[in-house]
Amino acid sequence: MLFLILSILCSVTVGVIFKITRKYNGNPIQIVTFNYVFALLLCYLTFSPDISQIHITAPWNIYLAIGILLPVVFLFLIASIKHMGIVKTDAAQRLSLFIPILAAWFIFKEEFNTYKVLGIIVGFLALLFILKKQSANKENKWIYPAVVLLGFGLIDILFKQIALYTNLPYTTSLFIVFDISLAVSLLIVIYNVAIKKMKLEAKNILFGSLVGLFNFGNILFYLKAHKAFSENPSTVFAGMNMGVIILGSLVGLFFFKEKLSKINFIGIFLALIAIILIVISQFK
Repeated sequence: MLFLILSILCSVTVGVIFKITRKYNGNPIQIVTFNYVFALLLCYLTFSPDISQIHITAPWNIYLAIGILLPVVFLFLIASIKHMGIVKTDAAQRLSLFIPILAAWFIFKEEFNTYKVLGIIVGFLALLFILKKQSANKENKWIYPAVVLLGFGLIDILFKQIALYTNLPYTTSLFIVFDISLAVSLLIVIYNVAIKKMKLEAKNILFGSLVGLFNFGNILFYLKAHKAFSENPSTVFAGMNMGVIILGSLVGLFFFKEKLSKINFIGIFLALIAIILIVISQFK
């Protein structure tokens, strides 16, 4: 559970950093690109991945899929916030939990006991309560949050596949994924600078280094959590999503003075119950 908690903390911290960058007019694409630069550096210095081990046996189809999806889904996340608002976008991102949970059942053939089923049902109800907010945005461009939902769901499943791949150390796999994501995001930055005439700014390097540090920690601990719960991937899928929502709501309430309705508080309480049920399910 320690790895899962650390992953949740890192994930929420990344969101907090992005929230702060809005006050300083940071460029999200540049920040995400420099994030991969520092994440790659941390991965190399921390684990010294042996690139010579990479042969045709490596799951390049999974590496390419995650490496491309990570920055691309982030672009759709930005577009969804712009056209549909942050509330509906956040709902789409967190409700992506449906996809890996269903994958755990149908693809990974995980057996679900009564506690886990109850935990998932209560958890989904909690998500709906937590994300129930009024939005003045009347635009109906559902393609953006739909891609966000599908994208994050697929990324969760693919990371599970990497965690189960034993021919290469997962740290080496992580290094390869970061390389691919950096290449994709760098191409986007080059396009923005060369075609759209956007300027590179030093503040984005600073923000990118902070995001890279916690993004590295988030994914690393997430993979470790999947290894620790290799027989029960739904525990990581559900715990991660609901844990991020609970901690994110508390941070928003106490640090950013965001308002939560009574229904939102009920949702947080239900999410705690759901997590407890899922943890209990591991011992039954």
